Formats: sequence, C-alpha cells, structure tokens
Amino acid sequence: MTLGRTYGVGLVGLQGRIVEVEADIGQSLPSFILLGLPDASLNEARDRVKSAAKNAGLPLSRRRITVNLMPADVPKHGSGFDLAIAVAALCAGGVLRSPGRCIFLAELGLDSRLRPIRGILPAVMAAVSAGHTDFAVAAQNAEEAALVPGARVRGYSCLAEVAADFGADPEQLNFPAPVARTEEGTDENEDESDIRIPDLSDVAGQPEARFAVEVAAAGAHHLLMTGPPGAGKTMLAERLPGILPDLPDDQAMEVTAIHSLAWQGRPCRQLLRRPPFESPHHTASTAAVIGGGAGIPRPGAASRAHRGVLFLDEAPEYERRVLDGLRQPLESGRLVLHRAAGTAVYPARFQLVLAANPCPCGLATGKGIECTCTATQRRRYFSRLSGPLLDRVDLQLSVQRVSLGDYFAQESAEASSAVAARVREARKLQRDRLRPLGAETNAEVPGTLLRDTLRPPAVATAALDRAMERQLLTARGYDRVLRVAWTIADLVGHGTPDADDVGQALAFRRQDAAA
Repeated sequence: MTLGRTYGVGLVGLQGRIVEVEADIGQSLPSFILLGLPDASLNEARDRVKSAAKNAGLPLSRRRITVNLMPADVPKHGSGFDLAIAVAALCAGGVLRSPGRCIFLAELGLDSRLRPIRGILPAVMAAVSAGHTDFAVAAQNAEEAALVPGARVRGYSCLAEVAADFGADPEQLNFPAPVARTEEGTDENEDESDIRIPDLSDVAGQPEARFAVEVAAAGAHHLLMTGPPGAGKTMLAERLPGILPDLPDDQAMEVTAIHSLAWQGRPCRQLLRRPPFESPHHTASTAAVIGGGAGIPRPGAASRAHRGVLFLDEAPEYERRVLDGLRQPLESGRLVLHRAAGTAVYPARFQLVLAANPCPCGLATGKGIECTCTATQRRRYFSRLSGPLLDRVDLQLSVQRVSLGDYFAQESAEASSAVAARVREARKLQRDRLRPLGAETNAEVPGTLLRDTLRPPAVATAALDRAMERQLLTARGYDRVLRVAWTIADLVGHGTPDADDVGQALAFRRQDAAA
C-alpha cells in the first residue's frame, strides 16, 4: 500500500475543521514534502516525524513521501498534526493498518514521546460535532479530551504505543525510557476547591459599594468604582467572583474550551465551574487584553474572562484603544478578530469592573486641598474613559475612604456565603422570568422587552423619564437603568420594580441624572 489516510483538526479560534491527512510514497529520490498551506511550526513537523519514527523503531520509507493536508486551500498551523502525519506515513509504508476515522491530536518529540497540545477540548468538540468518536491523544491531554460527551479517548505516552494498537510488529518497537516529569510542576491536580477565594467579610465598611457589588453579581452588570487609593476598590472587585454562582454545564464547557486554547502549560483536568477572574496590568497591549497576535489570533484576557469578571484596575492608565476595544464585546458578548491568516470568533460575555482614582495623584477627595493636579491633568486622566464606554457601564459609584469607626467596628462584615445565597436566589428568579423570552440574566434583556413586556408601571419610571427628557441619559442608558432596577427588585423580592428600585438604579447610574 502506498497511500495512508488519517484525520486531524484545524482550529481557527474556537471553531474546528476536520483535516484529512493523506500520505503517499512515490518511486523517486528520498524526500519529505508537506502540502496544504502549513505554517512554520507545521512545516517543521517533517523533521520531528522522521526522528520520532526512527526512535520508535519504525523508520519511514527512504523514498519520496508526500503528505497533503486537506482541504488544501485552508491555512494550517501548530504542531498538533504531528501524530496524524506520522501514522499516515506509516500506513502508506504498510507498517500500520488503516486507523479508520480515528482523530490523532498530539505533538511528537524527537525521542518519539507524545506531547500535549493547546486547544484539545475545542478540537475534540468540533470533531464530535462532525461525527467522529475515536481519538488518540497525548496522555497529558486524555482527561481533558474525555470531558466531551460522546468522545472515546485513548491516551498514549509515545509513538510506539500508538503503533502497537494499530498493527505494528511488537518486536520492532522501541519504547523510550521513562523520565522524571518536571515540566508541568507539582500542582497539576490542584482542584478549584483548594484555591482560597477572597471573602467579602475582609472589607471594612463601604455598605453602598458592597451593595453595588451584590447588584452587579445578581444581574451580571458592569461596574465602575471611583475613589481615592486605599478605599477598597480592588478588594471589592476581587471578591465579586466569590459571590457569583457556579457555571452550568454548557457555560462551563465554553469557559474550559477557551482556557484550553489559551493553555499556559497545564492541561485542564476538569470543567471550570467557577467564574474566571482576569486582571491584566494597565501596561497590557491590545492583543493581550482584546486578543490577537501573529497568524491566527489568540484569545486575550477579555475572552478568558468569559462568564466571569474582567477587572481593569487604574482604568484611566490603560491605552485608549484597549478600552475602546471592549465596546464591541460589551454589546454583543463576543469578539471577532480579523487577520490575514483568518478570522477568529471568541465568546466574551464578561462582567467589566473598572476602578479609577479621582485624579492622577489620587488626592482629589473631600476638599481636595492636598491634590496637586491641574484641571487639564484631570481631564486628560479621565478622557481615556470615553463616553461610549461609560455609557455601557451600568453601575457607577464613588467609593470614599473608610472611617475609623467602620475600620474598627466590632461587628464583622457580612460574609460572601450569605451574599452569594441572595445572588443565587435572584438569578433563579431571572431565569424563571427570562428563559421564555430568550435571556438568562437581566443584563442580557433586549431593550425592546424592557419597553414592552417588562416595562414597569409609569409611576415607577417617572424619575427615569424626567432624566431622559433632560438629556441626562441616552436611550442605552435608559435601558441599562431598567435592567439594574429589575435586579434590585429581584434581590429585595419585588415582583416588579417600584419607584424606589428605579430611583436607586438611577442613582447608581449617574449622580447628576438622579438629581
């Protein structure tokens, strides 16, 4: 037999496409040709495959080997095709039998060991959706791949083990000597429950800010906190994920797939149930926060925060283009990244939490007599937070310094567990009310429903109507106030928002609009 065929998966963003790997052995001088628009790392697979096959005791044919990755007009990238190429070449040489529709996903080391690859979970999900059920992956990827329902996964440590399962002569095979594993660290099996989540009881005072965080958690709203250094803005933001409910199966699979693709050296061994928390430094680039990079764009912090919290501390210190790049996902819940090598679409339905000082020096509080910033410096500082971005932030509040009495108060602050229970109950009310309408949380409710089916009584929205008539609110701001009012009503047990709920939501929106 001179033709071998296997299957792999090519990923563009989270979207996977089945790639058919054909290997042909011709009657000419020794060479190894790789076709199908491979990138640089995939082109290097020729030397990896030849060395791995030789060290596994199954040297490739000394004639011309041509490998084609179909569809040939779609760019391929990454080292995840190594194993599929090696098995196809060995099948073409008659060393292995045909593996049928099995998908091969692994990188090869020169010593024939199988190495884990990033994005194994979305790759397996795409293949299962396309009708493939059998998978051969590196042993380190096996648990992650098996998270996909309907996937039959076999994990291998080396090429010889794969060859033994597909008809190779056992006497020919060479198994590499075991080595001590150090590359993944010692915390691979660390469970999410072993990680201490910061508790709200650590925050002294700040009742208004604590309630704003609770409202943000209950309705999946965006939040801006402005206040002097040391007021507790960062502490409050870091404790928001601790009061969010666990993710259901479908959302947990989405989040785990993103983190699998953004893999930073450790495969996922279980679905990520806790909402993620991302807090990039203010010097982070657009590609680091929004996503991008050379070739196929990679997910950034905004996508890694999907179904969780994206916290931007010292928000006015970020580049203006980074902040404005968040406007699209705040509206649509996804990021579309266009590059010459392809277009990647990543989900990015996160809660945005912004923290800012009142001025560059942070001392413009109270009478502000210690502040040394000029009016021009203050305007320049806040100008990076554009109006269109702030218009998408539901809750905007000022956080003051904690008083001495609150700091040394004998009564301990309410713990995250008690707040989380109220958040779960509010989320349940929202699901029951909104699922027939195609939404899960108040933050996702379309404006048309807020102005029709879910419109509160006119007496409840009187102050809101006056604010819009005075042009203190945009149409988007009007809808966002109503969404927050529904969340407050859910937390306090009102069936429909009343005037107090709307008034409080309006006060959280803008101080001048509430006047």
